[in-house]
Amino acid sequence: MQNKFVLPYLQKRMHCFITFNKPLENKALPECFTNPFDYTPHPLCIQAAEELQAKLGVPNPNSKGKMYGVLIVKNHFDEIGYIAAYSGNDQAQESQIPFVPQVFEITNPNGFFRKGETELNQINQAIYNEENSSELKQLLKELNDEVQNANDTLKAAKLAITKAKKERQVKRAEAENHPDKESILKHLVKESQTEKSKFNKLKKECKKKIESLQLKANEHNNRIADLKQARKTQSAQLQKKIFDSYLFLNIEGKEKSANTIFKENEAKVPPAGAGDCCAPKLLQYAFQNKLKPLAMAEFWWGTSPKKEIRKHAYFYPSCKSKCEPILGHMLNGINIEIAKQEDKNLSIKVLHEDDAIAIINKPSGLLSVPGKETQKSVYTKVKALYPDADGPLIVHRLDMATSGIMLIAKTKSAHENLQKQFLSKSIQKRYVAILDGIIEEDSGTIDLPLRVDLDDRPRQLVCFEYGKPAFTKWKVVERTPSKSKIHFYPISGRTHQLRVHAAHPLGLNTPIVGDPLYGLKANRLMLHAEEITFVHPSTQKKIIFKCLAEF
Repeated sequence: MQNKFVLPYLQKRMHCFITFNKPLENKALPECFTNPFDYTPHPLCIQAAEELQAKLGVPNPNSKGKMYGVLIVKNHFDEIGYIAAYSGNDQAQESQIPFVPQVFEITNPNGFFRKGETELNQINQAIYNEENSSELKQLLKELNDEVQNANDTLKAAKLAITKAKKERQVKRAEAENHPDKESILKHLVKESQTEKSKFNKLKKECKKKIESLQLKANEHNNRIADLKQARKTQSAQLQKKIFDSYLFLNIEGKEKSANTIFKENEAKVPPAGAGDCCAPKLLQYAFQNKLKPLAMAEFWWGTSPKKEIRKHAYFYPSCKSKCEPILGHMLNGINIEIAKQEDKNLSIKVLHEDDAIAIINKPSGLLSVPGKETQKSVYTKVKALYPDADGPLIVHRLDMATSGIMLIAKTKSAHENLQKQFLSKSIQKRYVAILDGIIEEDSGTIDLPLRVDLDDRPRQLVCFEYGKPAFTKWKVVERTPSKSKIHFYPISGRTHQLRVHAAHPLGLNTPIVGDPLYGLKANRLMLHAEEITFVHPSTQKKIIFKCLAEF
């Protein structure tokens, strides 16, 4: 007999296939499955996303936004449809949308996680009660008072001993010519010994009182330490059990736990939330229900987070730290789109050179220095151009996607000189960018501290707590009906500074055209370093060099 609780759950799982509202209008099926980390949404994904967005409705501006995903699939009747998911492990509120279930139902009120969570909360409460108990507070107060009293008492005793010592020194001097000198000196020695004995006794008494109170306080501290260790142990065990329960399939039917996957990728433990993103949920449901995955896309719906940059209705790649190891397993055996590689024929253009420096124009798509996956970079190219250069060559960097002027130091002394100019912020740079919208104000400044997104490198976050200072001046130089051309003047030089300052809601709230991380992917990032002002390290003359953008 079928369990009455299992049947509705199975029925729910089998009813997540969604047919398109509108005809597909002869849209061609994708030849390869989407590369989750580098893609342009397939027309079918765009249609599915638009239908899902219509069902989601206008987001509440006071509510947090969320990442949603659609997976185009073919069922066993050869029908083309899609399934939908959202990132996170909270329960869906949109009852009219049959979202796929969680890979592991961590929010099940009767599951081990909720039980373990309750036990951890009880330990937390016990720790709080111990740390804030009136008895402990009173003990600590008494201990502090006793320590202070002991310090005062011993200090006064030491002063008395010092005074008595000086008086004995006077008496010893006076006894030199006294007929009873020996008797007087013996008495003074005995007096000194008595004082030392009394002081040591007083010191022991003070120490005994303090130790008695400290012992009682330690009983509380030991209980707190034991509770914290129990919490740490139980939390680690619960986390391991959770990620042992996240079991991911691939198209070949092979199953691996999150713990196994991340261990194979040299990570100690999976990051929090691993497995709760859209992509793993969608693929898991497809494999469980024999649906053939064809294409996938993820989009943000609603208000942007305070730290991350997420634009309403924009498509985004899957996150790296949580999803890349999992999807590496789940997509094994599927023909994936090959990520667009940088043009192997990208070349630098030398704009100026002399014995000390060179000024080059870096194309978009070329790294400044060798990376993990490719050695081709500005460094390798200028090294080939100037094999006899004794300097480190690279003085500063541009993002791979950014084009424009870079200074090259051909000698050690030139490199040291230019580095000092950069560190003192005496070198001035001007960038030009095309922003994907209209900037109403004519000029301004942006002061938003930045740090790397540890969960999704190389993406950067605005973080007022741990971020490094980042300051940018800007000016609008041209407006079209839908775009703005901007001059940026970075005062600091943080990674992705101009890109984040352009896109973040507290900045210009308008991404740079072609920014795949903070805006919409296009042929290239419309950001170019077009002017630099510095003092030549050899001639000591001020140099202003320009290289206009091609856009």
